[in-house]
Parts: sequence; structure tokens; C-alpha cells
Amino acid sequence: MDYIIYFVITIGILVFIHEFGHFAAAKLTGMRVDVFAIGFGKRLFGWNKITGFTFGDLAKDWDGQGNTDYRLSLLPLGGYVKIAGMVDESFDTAFADKEPQPYEFRAKPTWKKVVVISAGVFMNLLLAFIIFWGANYFKGKQVTDTTTLAYVEQQSAADSAGFKTGDKILAINGKKTNSWEDVRTFIFINTLGEDLKVKLLRNSQAQTIDVPRNKIPDEELQQILFLMPEGVYPAAGEVFEKSPAENAGIKAGDIFLEVNNQQVFTSNQVIELVSSNPEKEIPIKLVREKDTLTLQATPGADGKIGIVLGHFYTGGVTHKEFGFFESFYYAYMDIVNMTQLTFSMVGKVFSGNLEFGKAFGGPVKIAQIATRSAESGFSNFLFFLALLSLSLAIINIMPFPVLDGGHLAIILIEGVTKREIPIKVKIAIQNAGFVLLLLLMAFIIYNDLLNI
Repeated sequence: MDYIIYFVITIGILVFIHEFGHFAAAKLTGMRVDVFAIGFGKRLFGWNKITGFTFGDLAKDWDGQGNTDYRLSLLPLGGYVKIAGMVDESFDTAFADKEPQPYEFRAKPTWKKVVVISAGVFMNLLLAFIIFWGANYFKGKQVTDTTTLAYVEQQSAADSAGFKTGDKILAINGKKTNSWEDVRTFIFINTLGEDLKVKLLRNSQAQTIDVPRNKIPDEELQQILFLMPEGVYPAAGEVFEKSPAENAGIKAGDIFLEVNNQQVFTSNQVIELVSSNPEKEIPIKLVREKDTLTLQATPGADGKIGIVLGHFYTGGVTHKEFGFFESFYYAYMDIVNMTQLTFSMVGKVFSGNLEFGKAFGGPVKIAQIATRSAESGFSNFLFFLALLSLSLAIINIMPFPVLDGGHLAIILIEGVTKREIPIKVKIAIQNAGFVLLLLLMAFIIYNDLLNI
């Protein structure tokens, strides 16, 4: 249910912003907008100035007389704005046999058509830009001041990839790493589908290791189990009531240094040492705020002490703040970098270097990530919304039938040739594009389900 709720909220916001761009541009350029719909298919309910608020479909011969019907439709997978005199997703061609009217899309000059078609993409870009700007201005950026690895467990994924405890990562695929954020970005985002050449400092000597892509976890969320920065320790995220941990005096936020006189660096180590001593009192050395404590805990017969484990970073952090106007520049660079990354990923898919399912996601994946980001904080949800809005803008501007880019290509062709493409041809193009888009969506959903 959470997935459904957050999916509807996310898609609803993005579709509204996108379609409002088309709606506002059409109105400002003197065009009639017959329908503003969130969702596709059957009209569930809506409002217009003529019939007021009503449920179900309007009469087939309903004439808005220039008034817009604002509606919510059955399938929440998008939306559309029906502009008078335009061949669009509604496939309405009733106007074709009539003389063009001044308020119709087809009667307007090329530049106005371009403005209206591009307005949806512009609004998605604007939403992404505003969120990126706000994040830079109000939150700034936190930089983790290390590229040195903490403990690397034997026979772990990191160990099999060639990493060792204490390695300082200097560069990845030729790109210098200055912070842990750089390490994460270069491994899990920028180099998707690529093997890695990692330059590092080991025992005071520079060397390079080759890391095959299949040695790296698919999701960044797994990176804390793959590589951890120096200064990260396991910590108690939650302590259950009346548990052995509470009886021992362990509190949420305590950082574990030793368990049963053995130094620990990962939550897996804590779990292994605790579970191997059921019903035996063991010393646990931890840090609470600025104090170092040693407590005695007795795991239950099931080898548990009743805590939820996480990880806490104790190293240096630099917080960068940006001014009002400086934030505009960094928001612009965020969009440029993400756009370049998107096209790079598309190129890798077509070249066969990256699996389709790892580069593209449909409703299921959007619902999953939207839920995770919302549960981890409102700012994280907004950041995901910005990335999705930017992706929607990039995809929509591509010259594919049904998409805004396809409409734009037709408009430009007509503008250059000074001749309108026959309605039947436009309908054929729309039909072909719609079928291909449905097939692509079905394939994306299939990949989503396989990756659950």
C-alpha cells in the first residue's frame, strides 16, 4: 500500500507539472484547451464551468465552448492536455473536416506551436532546477573527508574484488577521488556497466587494481556492505524494551568498538560474535557521546541481545554552504551532469555494456525508490522527485511518436516545408508510436518484476 501511495503521489506531481506547462502555454498563446486530465482512459470525475462537478464520462457531443474539463481518469500512468485542433493521444480528428478556427492549435504560427509543445519539458526542467537550487542553498553539501577503506572482511565481495583494509582510493577510471561521495558516485553511478581501474595507496605504495563489474553489487544501497570508509563503526539504531541489551545498559546511538574483547568494524562482526555466545555474559566496549564504556551483556538462547544495528561515521566531515546566486550555478551543473549521465547510460544499453533493466525502471521501480526515499526523509524524496522530473524531460524531448519530441519534429517539418502533414499520416504515426510505447512499457514492467 505504501508503494501504491507514494507512486501515485510521485507520478501525480510530475504529470501535473508537465501538463500544466502545456496548459498554461496554450492558454497564453490563445488556444482552447478542452481537457486537462491526470491519468488515461475512463473519466472518473471532473469539473468544468458548464456541468460543474460530475462523475463518469461526459456526453459524447459535449462542447466546452472554450471551457476546460479538469478530470481524473482511471489509469494513473500519466496524463494529457487536449488542445483544440491538435492530433494527440486522444486521436480525436473530428475537427479535420472543418475550417481551421483562430483558437485551434493548427491555426497558430510555428513558434507558438513550438512553445506549447516544449512547455511541458520546460516545466519538468524547472521543477528539477528549483529542487536542486533549494538543496544547494538551504542544505549545502556534506563532504566526507576520506577515501580510505575501513575493515575489509575476508571472503567478502570487497575482498574478492581486490580491496584491502586501509587502502586509500586515489582515482577510479582516471577520475580523481577527493571524498567518499566521489568514491560512491564513481563506483555505483558514473561507471555502470564498466569494469573499474582503481588507483590506490596501499602500504605507502601506489598501485592499480582491476575490478570486474560482476564483483560490484548492483545497487548503491548495498555499498555499505561492499566498501566502508575509515571511521565507520557499527552502532545501535534501536534497543528493544526488556531485552538483554537494555538490561545491560546499551542505548540507541551507542557505537560498538569491541565485542567479547575483539575489535569490530561491521555489523556482521557484531552479529557473529554475539550469536556465537548464547546465554554467556560477554563484555561490550562502546562509545556514548564522548565517553568510552564497557558493559556486560548476556545474549538470549537465540543468540540475540535485542538491538537493531546500523553504522555511524565518526570521521571528519566538511559542510559546504552556497550563496543565493552561487546555488543557481551548482543547480545548473547538477542538471548538466545528470543529463550527460543519462545519455551515457542509454549509450551503454545500446552498445550492450549495460543491461536494460539496470538502466531503466518503470512503475514498480519508481514506487520502490519513491517509498524508500520518502521514508528516509522529505529532502531525499524531493531529490528523487527532481531526478525523475529531469529524466521525464529528457525522455519526452526525444523525437519519438506520441512523445513531445515527436510532436515537435512534426511541427518543425511543417514549419520548414510550409505544408501541413495529412491528418491520416499523423494518426498513423501516433498509432505506431503508441503501440511501440505500450510494448516498451510492458517490457520495462516485466524487468521491474524480475528485479523485485
